[in-house]
Amino acid sequence: MSERSAGTSERIARTGQDRTAPLDLLDLDGSLAEEDRQIRAVVAGLVTTRVRPYVARWYELGEAPIRDLAVEFGRVGLLGMHLTGYGCAGASAVAYGLACLELEAGDSGVRSLVSVQGSLAMYAIWRYGSEEQKQHWLPSMASGETIGCFGLTEPDHGSDPASMATRARRDGTDWVLDGGKMWITNAPVADVAVIWARTDGGVRGFVVPMGTPGVTAREIRHKMSLRASSTGEIVLDEVRLPADALLPTATGLKAPLSCLTEARYGIVWGALGAARDCLHTALDYATGREQFGRPIAGFQLTQAKLADMAVELQKGYLLALHLGRLADAGTLRPEQVSVGKLNNVREAIEIARQCRTILGANGISGEYPVLRHANNLESVLTYEGTSEIHQLVIGQRLTGLAAFGG
Repeated sequence: MSERSAGTSERIARTGQDRTAPLDLLDLDGSLAEEDRQIRAVVAGLVTTRVRPYVARWYELGEAPIRDLAVEFGRVGLLGMHLTGYGCAGASAVAYGLACLELEAGDSGVRSLVSVQGSLAMYAIWRYGSEEQKQHWLPSMASGETIGCFGLTEPDHGSDPASMATRARRDGTDWVLDGGKMWITNAPVADVAVIWARTDGGVRGFVVPMGTPGVTAREIRHKMSLRASSTGEIVLDEVRLPADALLPTATGLKAPLSCLTEARYGIVWGALGAARDCLHTALDYATGREQFGRPIAGFQLTQAKLADMAVELQKGYLLALHLGRLADAGTLRPEQVSVGKLNNVREAIEIARQCRTILGANGISGEYPVLRHANNLESVLTYEGTSEIHQLVIGQRLTGLAAFGG
């Protein structure tokens, strides 16, 4: 505990007041299974020891020990934890969501490592791969020894993946891939990529070892967000693959979109972690910072901000928990995930910005995590579908009319 936190606790004790943690306001823990709480505690402990002491420095440098983190996360079963078999933990969707919340309370980039590994690269192979592909790749990906990435977004095609330019053509029994992918998390450190390409028979997925001739990955530098994450561009130049590189049951654009739905679900929870960390920071700061002879937490305007943020955090948590229950029941629909992603990321970034105002000038300091979270959430707001795309997904469900491109 810091000297500032210790002083805050003593002052609160003297005044006889009780402080309630933001997510304890509605006593929501009682709705969780004991196993879910235990998993959450393990992840929270790992973030406390392995991420929090170092993440400000990672962010400042624009790099993080991705491979070391992957192995540590694999050791506790975090990678592909909601998948079954092949070394995966087979945890509930709610437990996976809680893990994402705790990871993103450390940093969005750290959660992105786990999301891309488990919900995009591993999930694509787990759901659409052959048994040989699953046996070959998934155990080492679950352990963190093999890092994967997911190549869908292109330099000129982000929100409109149906217009992708990457092509795969048959040459005898082989496939030959040409094109490029952009903004690919984990790409510079990945061992394998799931690449989506247009073929004469529609969009198909391929498992591409990154050491294959013709594959190059370039780190994207000068990011102002997700700086503790490795992001890259993948260039595919006459990349020759054997026939068994094809994901046999992934046909059409619905296949990669289903993978995005998996990743978006984790974001619904993860964004709450960043918001919670900001609110905790603002509460600690406001009870310890004195102006005009008393803590700023004792002023009405500050309390109004704190109350509104706590309410939105509770609402987002209840939404995430509801979606998790639907996922565990096997009834979760893509547009429901869009509701969660749209609401929770939007509210999380507003909470981060509001918390920054409570910290005043200190809000821009790397000594506090608030602006780092706010900057990271700018990326989370955009990736796995922009807010506008999710609004259109929801709008289509409400009206029965597709407005994409209109």
